[in-house]
Amino acid sequence: MMAAMKRVFSGIQPSGEIHIGNYLGAIKNWIALGERLGKEAFFSIVDYHAITQSYDPSSLKKRTFEAALANIAAGLDPEKVTLFVQSQVPEHTELAWVFTTQTPVGDLTRMTQYKDKARRQAFVGAGLLMYPVLQAADILLYKADTVPVGEDQLQHIELTREIARRFNARFGETFPEPQAYINKDAPRVPGIDGAAKMSKSVGNTIGTLEAPDSIWEKLRTAPTDPARVRRSDPGEPTRCLIWRYHTYFSDPDLVQNVVEPECRRAGIGCVECKRLLFDAMMRELEPIQTRADHLRRHPEVVMDALEDGRKRASEVAKPVMEEVREKVGLLRPGDAALSSR
Repeated sequence: MMAAMKRVFSGIQPSGEIHIGNYLGAIKNWIALGERLGKEAFFSIVDYHAITQSYDPSSLKKRTFEAALANIAAGLDPEKVTLFVQSQVPEHTELAWVFTTQTPVGDLTRMTQYKDKARRQAFVGAGLLMYPVLQAADILLYKADTVPVGEDQLQHIELTREIARRFNARFGETFPEPQAYINKDAPRVPGIDGAAKMSKSVGNTIGTLEAPDSIWEKLRTAPTDPARVRRSDPGEPTRCLIWRYHTYFSDPDLVQNVVEPECRRAGIGCVECKRLLFDAMMRELEPIQTRADHLRRHPEVVMDALEDGRKRASEVAKPVMEEVREKVGLLRPGDAALSSR
């Protein structure tokens, strides 16, 4: 599938801090795809998606900026890829409306994520229901053939394929049916509570740019193998959240020759194991945080990168939307006068 990729699209919401689940599961994959595809790799800070749930308007601009900053600090090179803010390319919402008119309500109410989120909210806005239509517009506006996503987004990608198929059948061949790309090497990172996937909405995250003292405090109090009540109790690493995190950040030799055997024979305590993890984690995160500090002192670097990305995204989006307007029959400026006869 990697060999067949010509253009990819993926997005990240600025609904909170970029956490290590985003970094390990998405951003590192984006960096690799960017190295291969260059400007044909479209990555967006999808701020319109972020407002489908309760949010603070006064902080949205800052969170959007910080999301872009975190991606760049983590290694995503805006000179190689197309990195931009969704709301700065108005064709996203225009195409979403066209797709809304072609999408049955029943398809949307069957979406698992909609049902899960609606169940947890007192107020359910129509935007939450229409979320996957906007997501389809995000992808199809660039005629992307590949969408790197987590497994929880597969249902949305299938709906995107159905929307493309339905539009093509009614208005003529226009959009590809994009394929979901699941990177099998990208981990599904559990939250620091050990109970669910790491998620901003659950509040069980470790931020990529979080202060080291705060990261250590979260690790220090994180759950471990429940069988290890006392330090002298032997453990089973595969039951332990801290062991999982070691597999993401620590040298494999350390995991295989120290963490696993010493846990099993109670040769190392949980706090010692957590300290080894913290050291390994900060070896990877500290350079990212240093780059982020530099970018905060030079915000124009981030803003210039987003402007360059907006221009590149618009160059692709505008003619696609023009094609759509023509095919659905909208009157455009400059069209020849229509005879009333």
